[in-house]
Amino acid sequence: MSKKNRKTQQRARAEPSQKRSAVWMCGSDAFETLACRGYTPLSKNPEIIAAVDTIANLIASMTIHLMENTPAGDIRIQNELSRKVDINPNRYMTRATLVQWIVKTMMLSGNGNAVIYPSTQGGYLEDLVPVPAANVVFTPDGWGYKITIGGVDYNPDDLLHFVLNPDENEPWRGIGYRVALADVAKSLKQAAVTKDGFMSSKWKPSLIVKVDALTEEFSSPEGRRRLLDSYVDTTAAGEPWMIPADQFDVTQVKPLTLTDLALPQAVELDKRSVASVLGIPAFVLGVGSFNRDEWNNFISRKIMSVAQIIQQELTRKLLYKPEWYFRMNPRSLYSYDLKDLSAIADDQYIRGIMTGNEVRDWLSLPPKEGLDDLIILENYIPRGMIGDQSKLNGGE
Repeated sequence: MSKKNRKTQQRARAEPSQKRSAVWMCGSDAFETLACRGYTPLSKNPEIIAAVDTIANLIASMTIHLMENTPAGDIRIQNELSRKVDINPNRYMTRATLVQWIVKTMMLSGNGNAVIYPSTQGGYLEDLVPVPAANVVFTPDGWGYKITIGGVDYNPDDLLHFVLNPDENEPWRGIGYRVALADVAKSLKQAAVTKDGFMSSKWKPSLIVKVDALTEEFSSPEGRRRLLDSYVDTTAAGEPWMIPADQFDVTQVKPLTLTDLALPQAVELDKRSVASVLGIPAFVLGVGSFNRDEWNNFISRKIMSVAQIIQQELTRKLLYKPEWYFRMNPRSLYSYDLKDLSAIADDQYIRGIMTGNEVRDWLSLPPKEGLDDLIILENYIPRGMIGDQSKLNGGE
């Protein structure tokens, strides 16, 4: 080793590494004004959790159908696999609670990711076990990645990994909405603190009584209290006050309100920002009024885009038969008027597209015997007997 290298190592051992730190000093009053103490995660913000709950509840209420591609069209398959996924995905949860967990984990604690371990026995699916986000670590592995759970590495093909809002550099990992909503969540928290502080402040008198300060009796709080009890405090509502004309001057003042601070407008703007980032209608958060077209657009775009993440991952990892796939049914989520549903059903019935029992099922009514034939407009006869009409064969 050269002398230069030995001197460098000796100097490094002799001189401790320099550590830098920063200190913020201020008085207690300034701290209350300048610092927003505490951290509120997205899962604790009322507006954000209301928006996420709306999305999660809607997706969880959709049934999951196992479908098969056939030459005549796609048909629904009902077997033990479809029941396992749609009814009892594991021994402790239903489909609704599991899907709610997936959506809320992706959008909140999982920061765009949710992992489920499919437990199998004898080649058959036994349980879909949710893995808490705090126990999951994603590690890049070349062009791919590995998922570590409790110190054990898993291949992504062996787990269900639901990804929301993929990262630009690591597209297999989701990034969620934490960064986009952080400033808005902080602003909403500050607005709540400001409102609570304003409502609990003692500096909001609605009445001011001006008195002669030179009078000895007014110089102490006890003396002022006695005078208020003597002249102002009454036993009956609406009873007039009897006060000395030369010593009292009563003035009514109007205190500041939350509107004067423009707080409602700021909160409404933040709520609209939350709705815009999460893709939900603003009226879900109490801003504006209900709009059916906006709601239906929300279902077809935002709800179904998140549902696509779930149904495609289930299809990709759980099904081996290429003709099979999972599909979530959104029809019950749309805002329909009963007259619209009836009009659609009647129109399809008279054109021979829907049977009578299909129409009754469309309107949530039980089936009836004799309504399983397709009827077409004219004389409301079975479709197969249209050519047997007398008028088509030269008769009356």
